[in-house]
Amino acid sequence: MKDNHALNKPVGIWIRVSTEDQAKGDSPEHHEERARAYAKSRGWEVRELYNLAGQSGKAVMQNPEARRMMKDVERGHITGLVFSKLARLSRNRRELEDFSDFFNKHDADLISLSEAIDTSTAGGRMFFHLLGVFAQWEREEITERVNASVLTRAKLGKSINGTSPYGYEWKDRKLVIKPEEAAIRRKAYELFLKFRRKGQVAKELNAAGYRTRKGNIWRDTSIERILNESSAKGVYVFNTMRLIGTWRTELKPESEWGRVECPPIVTEDLWNQVNEIIAAQLKAYKKPGKPPVHLFSGLAHCSCGHKMYVAANSPKYFCRKCCNKIAIVDLENVILSELKTFFGQPGRIASHLQAAEKNLAEKSALLAVHQREIQKVREEMHQTHQLYLNKQISGDGFRDLYAPAEEQMKQLNSRLPKLEAEVDLLKINKLSADDVLNESHSLHKRWPKMPPAEKRQNVEALIEKIIIGNGEIDITYSSLPTSIEQCKNQQRLGLG
Repeated sequence: MKDNHALNKPVGIWIRVSTEDQAKGDSPEHHEERARAYAKSRGWEVRELYNLAGQSGKAVMQNPEARRMMKDVERGHITGLVFSKLARLSRNRRELEDFSDFFNKHDADLISLSEAIDTSTAGGRMFFHLLGVFAQWEREEITERVNASVLTRAKLGKSINGTSPYGYEWKDRKLVIKPEEAAIRRKAYELFLKFRRKGQVAKELNAAGYRTRKGNIWRDTSIERILNESSAKGVYVFNTMRLIGTWRTELKPESEWGRVECPPIVTEDLWNQVNEIIAAQLKAYKKPGKPPVHLFSGLAHCSCGHKMYVAANSPKYFCRKCCNKIAIVDLENVILSELKTFFGQPGRIASHLQAAEKNLAEKSALLAVHQREIQKVREEMHQTHQLYLNKQISGDGFRDLYAPAEEQMKQLNSRLPKLEAEVDLLKINKLSADDVLNESHSLHKRWPKMPPAEKRQNVEALIEKIIIGNGEIDITYSSLPTSIEQCKNQQRLGLG
């Protein structure tokens, strides 16, 4: 029979205090001091401390500390484990029984101070199993209370776990913009409109030296996440999914969703445009096609909602659904006439100039974020170097920490001149209304002699969509400031 009261009995102390308990002032240090005092009073030798502070009690046997403890029991390094309360060992009944069987097999004891349990006796083992049932019941009760709390907080539009979507942070119970992330998230939308590939957006951001919130490189999955997430347009929707089993998820009923308004990072039109493209790509399961051959390809739409195409050797744009059609030359003449009219409206020009000012402000903000990121990485590299000089880390440790930072610094520095040039160009190209009117006349005059590629460049900058049908042509002009920049570009192209 085991002598639980033998002097110099080698024991270990088990500490497991959940994050919730620590928030209530129940510290690991308190439990350790209590166990050490008890072992001292018994004349036992404390050989090991197994600290699982912050670990949930739902499943602990696979925790590294638990595995270390079990190996110590197997080799006889300890013959008893002291803990303050049964629920501190585990809240899972099955695991408690497994622990009991394991300790019994290796002639070792489990000692719970609060419940005064000693598994060396039959009565102690029975009491151990009985309390294990109650421990599991308590855990399930806690889970139900937590789920109810999550639902209530979601319906009230309150944060559930303090996490915030990329580009935002919680302040005074409100979502506010986090400038250094918001600039990168806005850039992701712009890049996606340009390339229409999430992987390419990730590649561009990584090449520029930008990283995710956790310091990881961007991937297509993380890009899709920040593009899809609705907070960018001013409404953060959360608590939408639930876990099924260990890895599957399903959509919760909409009545359980939480919603909170926040400052938008991009316009709702831009958010919708990006997500319509993503949805169409998922539906089609194919990559974007080659650049358009015809001037208005991809922009011309029939009034029925379908795009209009130009078949091989055909002189007309054609809708495959309703057979609506218009001659290529006629559409070009109408568009050119409409552009001339458009640039004759000072109000619209003023609107574009405001958009150009906004673009300059956003690009300047991105440059500021970029410069701060360079300074941050530089400081991290300096700190790592100091650790190495002070012999606080080895040569291998220095290399593991310094090399990724050095690579990121190279990427940031290589991107910096281009970003500075973009800001400089926007500053130089700030236009007045008179400038725009003068350049628009030049654009209209030089159009017939302009190469097709330059025509397409101007059309893409000026026009977002053309709807043709019922004897009318409706043009949606782009709100992007590049439409104004294109007019200024005429001088550089020698078209003035």
